[in-house]
Amino acid sequence: MHTLYATLGSGNCYKIELVMHQLGIAYRTEFVDVLSGETRQADYLAINPKGTVPFLRLPDKRTIAESNAMLWYLASGSDLAPKSPYDQAMAVEWMIFEQTRLEPNISPARFFTSIVPARRDEKRQAIMDWQRKGRESLMLLNNHLRNRDFVAGNSYSIADIAIYGYVHVADEGGFDLAVYPAIKAWIDRVASTPSYIAMNILRAAA
Repeated sequence: MHTLYATLGSGNCYKIELVMHQLGIAYRTEFVDVLSGETRQADYLAINPKGTVPFLRLPDKRTIAESNAMLWYLASGSDLAPKSPYDQAMAVEWMIFEQTRLEPNISPARFFTSIVPARRDEKRQAIMDWQRKGRESLMLLNNHLRNRDFVAGNSYSIADIAIYGYVHVADEGGFDLAVYPAIKAWIDRVASTPSYIAMNILRAAA
């Protein structure tokens, strides 16, 4: 059985749980408390020397430490893996975009706005900067989705899961998703896919 080391509320961790649930992959979740510094403790560093979550341990004990690498591995050979070389390239392009333009702005804005709001005033200027850059990136995604149902190719794939992780909770970071109607429609499409689970559902196994 796969073991997913994850922290609650993380879009990157949620991606992995969603893909395993939708593909029917057996797994167990070990929750790691990032806010208390658990990822920096010796016990966790012995499991993952990089001190990050998500972290995936495969049944044969090999490990993967980056969320989008996990998505590619887990979806290999399934309907969630883009099929043509071009669709694969588009998936990589947008998964890189997610990790360089969306997650680095939506995640911290959300963190200091909704997860640790006591530090919101301290981070006010940084939040404004994250929101400005995040809005620019969301508009690029919105424009991409205007005339298509999914991110890469004609069907739902790991490219959608990768981007959905943080984009669907961007409002918690102060982003008005009503400004992005194509994104809102896409969010609804992702949420209607078979075996979908919401981020706020807590499970120890599936």
